[in-house]
Amino acid sequence: MRRRLALFGHHLLLSKRPNILRPLPTLLPLHPLAAFPSRRLSSLSPKEDGVGLCCHMWIDSFRHPDRAVTSLSPFLRRFDLWLLAYQKVATDETGSYTPRSSVPSSTLQDLLALRNAVLDGKFRWGSRLKHWIKSPRDKTDYDSLSKRKIKTILTTTQPAPFQDKIVQEVLLMILEPIYEPRFSPKSYAFRPGRTPHTVLRVIRRNFAGYLWYIKGDFSVLLDGMKVGLVINSLMRDVRDKLVVDLIKDALVTPVVTSDVEKKEKKKKRKYQKKRVLAEDEPKPDPYWLDTFFGFAPEEAQRVPNWGHCGVLSPLLANVCLDELDRWMEGKIKEFYVPSKSDVIWNSPEEEQGNTSWPEFVPTSGPDKTRKMDFVRYGGHILIGVRGPRADAAMLRKQLIEFCDQRFLLKLDNESLPIEHITKGIMFLDHVLCRRVVYPTLRYTATGGKIISEKGVGTLLSVTASLKQCIKQFRKLSFLKGDRDPDPQPCFRMFHATQAHTNAQMNKFLSTMVEWYRYADNRKKIVNFCSYIIRGSLAKLYAAKYKLRSRAKVYKIGARNLSRPLKEKKGQSPEYQNLLRMGLAESIDGLQYTRMSLVPETDYSPFPSNWRPDHEKFLLEYIKLEDPKTLEEQKSCIEEQGLVAPQDYISMLVWNYKRNSLPMDQFSLVKSNESVVGNQHLLVGSNQDDQDCLNKEEGENDERMNAAQV
Repeated sequence: MRRRLALFGHHLLLSKRPNILRPLPTLLPLHPLAAFPSRRLSSLSPKEDGVGLCCHMWIDSFRHPDRAVTSLSPFLRRFDLWLLAYQKVATDETGSYTPRSSVPSSTLQDLLALRNAVLDGKFRWGSRLKHWIKSPRDKTDYDSLSKRKIKTILTTTQPAPFQDKIVQEVLLMILEPIYEPRFSPKSYAFRPGRTPHTVLRVIRRNFAGYLWYIKGDFSVLLDGMKVGLVINSLMRDVRDKLVVDLIKDALVTPVVTSDVEKKEKKKKRKYQKKRVLAEDEPKPDPYWLDTFFGFAPEEAQRVPNWGHCGVLSPLLANVCLDELDRWMEGKIKEFYVPSKSDVIWNSPEEEQGNTSWPEFVPTSGPDKTRKMDFVRYGGHILIGVRGPRADAAMLRKQLIEFCDQRFLLKLDNESLPIEHITKGIMFLDHVLCRRVVYPTLRYTATGGKIISEKGVGTLLSVTASLKQCIKQFRKLSFLKGDRDPDPQPCFRMFHATQAHTNAQMNKFLSTMVEWYRYADNRKKIVNFCSYIIRGSLAKLYAAKYKLRSRAKVYKIGARNLSRPLKEKKGQSPEYQNLLRMGLAESIDGLQYTRMSLVPETDYSPFPSNWRPDHEKFLLEYIKLEDPKTLEEQKSCIEEQGLVAPQDYISMLVWNYKRNSLPMDQFSLVKSNESVVGNQHLLVGSNQDDQDCLNKEEGENDERMNAAQV
């Protein structure tokens, strides 16, 4: 009966009275535990899987971001984490996801042996002959290898062992949630939720009005750092001996590389067979993605790889460079000197000010605001200074001394150049420069007369570098020539069909459009990329189908190359008829063949205290899980005389059940001024219903007696 009542009430509320469930305008969001009794993640269960355990670690780390971690061994003992790490590494190895239920028992036993070896201190990094667990693709029988093959394995460069990748993945899943809430918001590389686009949007918002810029290249540190510095930086927050020793061994153990590379002789081959992929071998990157990787900016090309740390290396690099970020944050606070006469930074409530408006005053002078800002992407930093050049030179001197003392890195003035905004500063393949605008100023003069006049202001412009784009295309052999670039045919796609080639290039163009999303010259740069790719394809088709020139290719295949080029008139049916019968492959034309088809630049506002989505969700969950939040919301509801949605729905269902009379929200709130009054209403309705039931029972008894007589 209860189930029927619930279904009836749910159907009735959703179908007949949809406006009843409309939330009140002043009602705050309720605590999730008040509506649904859920299990708290802070209490670990032995049946919890690896994903739930990772969620618990992230929530606990963001709840206590400054707490030193002394014991991580309980997490290393959890077999669920090891199984999750195996699934991730096996997916990267084979290219297909392995469900938990599909992992064979022999693999589980090997994985358990690897975990025990790590806990007992028997695991060794870079072991090439003794494997606790092997890759699903590795079918080699190491016990039956000859001495020559064993010597080759031990002396030549080999990929990282499969078991090393699993241990690295487990350590990453444990350490990343510990350090993410501790990292500075000024660092953006090798962190989840932060991309080069985030850096460009931060620069567009916060670096307006800065005159002097200091660029620093610390990418030498990404190639390798002293083991003592890495361990000391790690032990500031993590003091578990087992984890620290594992990472220290990974840094100290030498990596075997072969010095002598065999020179392959060039052999003339008439025919090359297509290589057939193995059953578990992942497919290589498609042509469009492999080509786009060639457009990686200089700041993002170098990824750290220290010893046997593997995927742990970027995290360790951020741990070491976090001290630089904190030092720069302190310098930003010391350098800040506000001025009330300044247009931008004259608000006491917000130090940043509204930097999106043009600045209608000179940017230098003793009575102007002195301020600086800083961002770091990997091993590259960008510092913006508003003030005299002497202040930027003093800051550069202090930065050189800090890097010498802390990182043992010798820098000079040439490695940290100071450039003026008028010269254009290159960062992430975008040029930061100053753009002059002439907005119309309207103000009311004495007597109420409205005066309109044109003013002069400057804005920060983030422009994609056309010169850098040409350089990257030349490196990928798409064009040649400096002054007048000439597209070259991409012969790598010679044996592909026209439909497949066009589809690959469309994906590449779509990726380029997304990469230059926040550039002021987005239309111009994407139109240039489309011209180069279209010309390259036209030359390829001219050589493939023997059409001699690009003009003939465009004449047959149209401007966007969407018509088939291999058919001749009079020898086969028309392309549309073949396409209708399903005998021809659909050919998509190239995108963005005209500048009007390229989307506009994205100028959406960027919040000042921006956080990635996963961090906002974690902080919101922690706030809602706090009992104080529920008490505050309950007191707010009682003060405003509102009704909680749960109580309101329960009263509606109760009244439908007992009285079959609908009650709207207005009448309910009007007749019940508080939640206590509503409870009295429920008690009163219960008593009336009980009296009616007693009366009906008395009448039934009288009828039964009359029937017996």
